Amino acid sequence: MAGKEFRRRIHRALNNASLRGALERFADAYIISREQVYAGRDFAALRERIAAIKAGAAGRYEELAEQFTRAVEARGGKVFRAKDAAAAREYIYRVAKEHGITDIVKSKSFASEEIHLNEFLQEHGITPHETDLAEWILQLMPGERPSHMVMPAIHLPKEEVARVFSRYLGEPVEPDIKNMVRIARRELRKKFLTAGMGISGANIAVAETGTIVICTNEGNARLATTVPPVHVAIVGYEKLVPELKDIVPILEALPRSGTGQPITSYVTMITGPVPAWLGEGEGIKELHVILLDNGRTRMAADPVFKEALQCIRCASCTNVCPVFQLVSGQVYGHIYSGGIGSILTAFFNSLEDAADPQSLCIGCRRCAEVCPAKINIPDLVLKLRERVVEKQGLSGGYRIALRGVVAKPELMHTLLRAASRLQGPVTCGRPFIRHLPLFFSSFTAGRSLPAIAGKPLRDRVKDLERPLSWPRLRAAFYSGCVIDFVYPEIGEAVYKVLGREGVQVTFPRGQACCGAPAIYAGDRETAVKLARQNIAALEGAGAEVIVTACPTCAVALKKDFPGLLAGDPAWEGRARAIAAKVKDFTELVYELTGGRQESPGSPAGNGEKQHPGELIPAGKQTVKVTYHDSCHFKRHLGLDRVAREVLKGRQGIELVEMRESDRCCGFGGSYSIKYPEISRPILERKLKNIMDSGAKLVAADCPGCVLQLRGGLDQLGSDVEVKHTAEILAASEE
Repeated sequence: MAGKEFRRRIHRALNNASLRGALERFADAYIISREQVYAGRDFAALRERIAAIKAGAAGRYEELAEQFTRAVEARGGKVFRAKDAAAAREYIYRVAKEHGITDIVKSKSFASEEIHLNEFLQEHGITPHETDLAEWILQLMPGERPSHMVMPAIHLPKEEVARVFSRYLGEPVEPDIKNMVRIARRELRKKFLTAGMGISGANIAVAETGTIVICTNEGNARLATTVPPVHVAIVGYEKLVPELKDIVPILEALPRSGTGQPITSYVTMITGPVPAWLGEGEGIKELHVILLDNGRTRMAADPVFKEALQCIRCASCTNVCPVFQLVSGQVYGHIYSGGIGSILTAFFNSLEDAADPQSLCIGCRRCAEVCPAKINIPDLVLKLRERVVEKQGLSGGYRIALRGVVAKPELMHTLLRAASRLQGPVTCGRPFIRHLPLFFSSFTAGRSLPAIAGKPLRDRVKDLERPLSWPRLRAAFYSGCVIDFVYPEIGEAVYKVLGREGVQVTFPRGQACCGAPAIYAGDRETAVKLARQNIAALEGAGAEVIVTACPTCAVALKKDFPGLLAGDPAWEGRARAIAAKVKDFTELVYELTGGRQESPGSPAGNGEKQHPGELIPAGKQTVKVTYHDSCHFKRHLGLDRVAREVLKGRQGIELVEMRESDRCCGFGGSYSIKYPEISRPILERKLKNIMDSGAKLVAADCPGCVLQLRGGLDQLGSDVEVKHTAEILAASEE
């Protein structure tokens, strides 16, 4: 479980209204700006180019570093290859000492943050002056750290900045942005003129020419790299690209993905030392480039995590992350934030330092969708989670729940049946658990929990499995735990709809949990065990298609099982054979109906107008339905448009789009239990969007999302219903 200090940081962030407001306002505007600035461009092709360039470079860092060094030195510059943070710091100190430098100006450089340069210099009698406006503001706030890789002080409202400036100047400063910028310019300009060294980072380093490329929206970087007589650039190995032409796609994507701009205000390319006025006349500035390793070559040698070195530091992943928007980068505890930050922290710091930050990922996959370097951040976070568990072990609670219960289907089913009989005191005859006592109370804060079904689906299927004379298709239904034991009516709806389409459906009795809870907890051992159990059960069904009405289960069967059993000669082929048969329920319905409004045997097929059963009583007006895009359903399976087409094809339904239909509802499986304080505000935003849509019915294709949304609406006392698409389709044909 997360450490106490980590929990305290989360609590402080969630209770900081100005921080949450600033992050949400930026994120809302960013989505629109990004969409507009990429309009008419082939983003998919662009990210393929960037991924290819960066992945190719990561496989040859030693060669590129040598080539870069030769190119820089041929022009009179110096290159130092720093193995770690200590070596980089010592080199900078040595250069400063040789020149008698006591004051240094710095443009924004997260590499310098990574090596904790400011603290080191101050301890050795050298004063570093941050000149990026945001970094300077943070430097004036002892103990404050950057909250974003591109906009370090995005969490600070102008009123707070005005208070900081007032303390610094010893006089009142009004929260007027233009005036505060003037103050910053006035105060910092003299620093450039007196500093003996300027320090910068770099966005790209070209091996072919020895060029470093710096993208900024402020002029401070040009002043820091041109006015002082010595320029030191700290460049991570991952910034290396082979040729000058390789900078083009990166420059095309970096500002668009970072700030929604077509290009930054300044793009500076420095190739070797440049002429400068050095006090006594014109001369040549000293140029020192530090190529920083600090775990990067170890990451490049890791076949799993090498992919993370494709990152161009645009921070688009954090800009769209619903968790980051609530807690900011400061909660992550180290230099790099968000999902990608936790991966970098594991290599640039340590696996232990990444253990808490990685747990913040809810797995909504928005980051993978927008990453211009095509990094599969969510999957890498899961791999990181596995390594944390391998090294630290599962917590006691997870060990009992996963290996003691979930990995033993018969015991799990027995316990669920027992819970169904004993839940009366907390359900009070209702389908919800609205309040839990003592330390369990946070689980029902803002969301009711569903009651466990009195009779699970596995006990009902004998009444549903009526043999068809000439079935079009034979399907095995993989229900998943939530449909089986919480919402068996969804399973009944699946049987009904598919039966009307001539599909013979059977329920493999040996099926167990799909293993998603174990996968998301980093428990590979339990996930592998469950994968084998399910494969054996599904093989025995002898079906042409395996259908599931849970996208998380679909992803487990289609993607995770083959991955978990890769390299296992006894199971890999079997896992792939099962994966090839898996279809999501709504996907299968779309294929079977070919877009028809009603099934051939329904009365509506003869032109008689039908309404969706009890949801839309005959003779009443059409019901407004809004659709919630489940994260796995849209971003893993890519079926969001299919679901809408299926719903639009049903008479009596008016489909209306809610705002942010594809934004996570905050469920995330066990995430809503582990981090209820984060899950709750994510859900609240989703519920507001539902209410604002004016719909009376919410459709979703994930039973977990149904659970989350129904529970939230119940707590609000709303009469808006939430139904799985299968339930809506079943009712529409009655």
